[in-house]
Formats: sequence, C-alpha cells, structure tokens
Amino acid sequence: MTNGHGADGDRDRESDGSGNGDSDGSGNGDSAAGREAVRVDRVMDGLRAFGANYTEFTRRFATWLGLHSTDAAALVEILYAEDQGTPLSPARLSERVSLSSGATAILLKRLEQAGHIVRTRESADRRVVTLRSSPGIRPRAIAFFGPYSERMAEAMAAYSPQEIQQFETFLGTLRTTMDALLAHEYEGGGPTPPTP
Repeated sequence: MTNGHGADGDRDRESDGSGNGDSDGSGNGDSAAGREAVRVDRVMDGLRAFGANYTEFTRRFATWLGLHSTDAAALVEILYAEDQGTPLSPARLSERVSLSSGATAILLKRLEQAGHIVRTRESADRRVVTLRSSPGIRPRAIAFFGPYSERMAEAMAAYSPQEIQQFETFLGTLRTTMDALLAHEYEGGGPTPPTP
C-alpha cells in the first residue's frame, strides 16, 4: 500500500542507509525529489502509526472499563469535547464515531445505563440534548489517560512554540484535506472501482 509516493518496499530500500534506493522510480534515489518523496512517506508512516497506537489506547480503555470498543471511542469523544468546552449533541457524536443516528441512540442508551454519561438540556431550545460524562467516569478516565497525557506533554515540550505552530498548521491542512476527501471522492464509501 502506498503512502502517496510509491510502494512501501521502495521506501524500505531508500531507508536502508545505502542511498541507493529508487523511491521515485527514476533510478535516482539521491535526487532532491527522491529524498522529498521518502520524507513524505516517512511522515505518512508516522501519522499512520500514531493513529494505530491511539486506536489501541482506546481499545485498552474499552477493555479496562468492560465496554465495547465503539462505546469506549464514543465516551472518549464525549470526554474530549467537554474538556474543549464544546460538549457534543447526539448528532455531532454520530458524525464523530461514524454511526447512524439509530445506532448512536442505542450506544448512548448503553453508556447511560452503565452510568458513564448523562443527557442534559442546556440550550434555550429544550429539544437540543447535550451529552455529558457522569461524575463517576471522569476520575477513571483521568487515571487511565493520565500517563498518556503526561508523556505526550513531555514529548511536545522538546519543540519550540514556533515548531508546534507549524505542526498545528500542517495537521490542520491534513484534516481539511481528509474531510474534503470523505465528503466528495469517498462520499459513497469509496471511489468507483476500475473496470476489469
């Protein structure tokens, strides 16, 4: 599977330290374009690995709480949105976890029955439901994700505010690009398969 600039095998040859790889398919792995292609592949690999690790943290959180992984992912989204000062509605949660409104309603019922969330009506429009974590779940979430938060903060402290700003801009651009892809090219589940 490619990361945007050639097969993983091409990247592996370039990254063996010999400088003899052919990452751009031109036979000139030492070219500026070839080196840039390898760098982009490494960044994409890093993002993929980070995403996989984050998914694993969520899976272990689910096991730790005795929840289904989808329920735990939804709970993490609810907790995170609260921390950001923008608590979710069921509709927004549905978008975040890529479930239908019906499936989200069933999921929320399970979380509510387990005592992990509460539904409130905080808006002037009483039809709007706001999702909040229950008082009992927040300390458990802090206990679980505390080491993660501390180590991530330590890792990021090694970078200057200017570098962090560049990372933020870069990740924002990637997110906008992926949102656009999902809304257009992948709206129906994926691009049209090629005709055999």
